[in-house]
Amino acid sequence: MSERVQLDRIDRRILSALQGDASLSLADLAERVELSRSACGRRLQKLEASEVIRGRVTLLNGPVVGLPLTVFVSVRTSQHNAAWADGFASVVESIPGVLEVYRMAGDIDYLVKAVVADMGDYDRLYQELIQADLLDVSASFVMEEIRYSTAMPL
Repeated sequence: MSERVQLDRIDRRILSALQGDASLSLADLAERVELSRSACGRRLQKLEASEVIRGRVTLLNGPVVGLPLTVFVSVRTSQHNAAWADGFASVVESIPGVLEVYRMAGDIDYLVKAVVADMGDYDRLYQELIQADLLDVSASFVMEEIRYSTAMPL
């Protein structure tokens, strides 16, 4: 886990601007946060080097690219050892459509977020997922996306 980084007001403005539009040019970003290009560039490099910025991506519209169905898969296992966990991580890393995987506290051991084209595509994902020797798998399908954001509150 990375160490917490202290962010000042200008850092927060840079991060807020980039969370809204990661494609901003350095000149546009500097103008938005009211810094010179060189000062803004130095701060941006520092934020990247300290891993405050994990990466810059383009967010796709699932239904438009043929992946209209989001599914949350709850996974329980009877095996709680490093070898099994490594094998599970390898399985989920290799499955197309798996977006996020979390080890959980509580009633379920892992929560998997995935996107699929349809129920047949989910069955393919399920068949690949159970290669990890699971105790229980339960899926919940998203009927309506009410709020979606990747922006962290600063």
